[in-house]
Amino acid sequence: MGYAILAFDGTDPSLRIAARERHMEVITRWAVDGRLALGVPLFDAAWQPVGSLMILNVPDETHVKEYIAEEPFAREGVWSRFEALPFTIATLPYTPLPQPGAPVSASRTHTISIGRDGTDPGAAERRAAARAAHLARVTPAAEAGLLALGGALTQGVRMVGSIAVTAHDSDAAAAAWWAEDPYITGDVWRDVTRYGTRMVGLPYAKLPGAA
Repeated sequence: MGYAILAFDGTDPSLRIAARERHMEVITRWAVDGRLALGVPLFDAAWQPVGSLMILNVPDETHVKEYIAEEPFAREGVWSRFEALPFTIATLPYTPLPQPGAPVSASRTHTISIGRDGTDPGAAERRAAARAAHLARVTPAAEAGLLALGGALTQGVRMVGSIAVTAHDSDAAAAAWWAEDPYITGDVWRDVTRYGTRMVGLPYAKLPGAA
C-alpha cells in the first residue's frame, strides 16, 4: 500500500525553477529512507512542465501529510492542486531505477499512462477477467526495462485504475503499445491520460520484485 501524488503546477513556471533545488533535497531524503519509490515531472506535448508524479511508499495518509508539509513544490505554490491516490506498486521484475549521478536526458524518455477503470457494475469483473493476461504481458516488459513502474489505483480493497511509467518517447508510441494490452482490449481502462516525463537519478530502494 502506498500513494500516488498527482500534482499540477500553477501558471507561473518561475516558481518551479526557484524551488527545484529544495525540492530535490526533500525527495532525495525521502528516497534514501525508502519512502519515495519514484518522483518524476509531468510534461505536456510541447515539453513544458505541468506537474509532478510522486509515488510514496508509505502506509497511511499521515505520512502523505508529512510529505506535503515538507515539499517545497506544495509549500511555495509551485503546485496549484494535487491529489493523493491510494496506489499499490505491482510486484514485477523491474530493472533498477536511475541512481545519483545518472545522466538526465534533455528530452522525453518515458510516458506516464493513467488508466481509469469504468464505474459501471461490470467494471470489477472485467478487470478480474483480464488481470492474469495483463500481468503476463507486463512482466517481461518490466524485466526488459520497458515498464519502469506500474501498479493499481485502489478504493478500499477494490482496484479502480492503474498508473504505468513506460520507456516510450511519445504519447503515440505508448498508446500503440498499450493498445494490445488486455486492459485495453478487455475494456478495463475506460479513460486514459498520458504525460511525458524523464528520469532523474535518486537513491531509490529496489521496487517490489526487482532483482
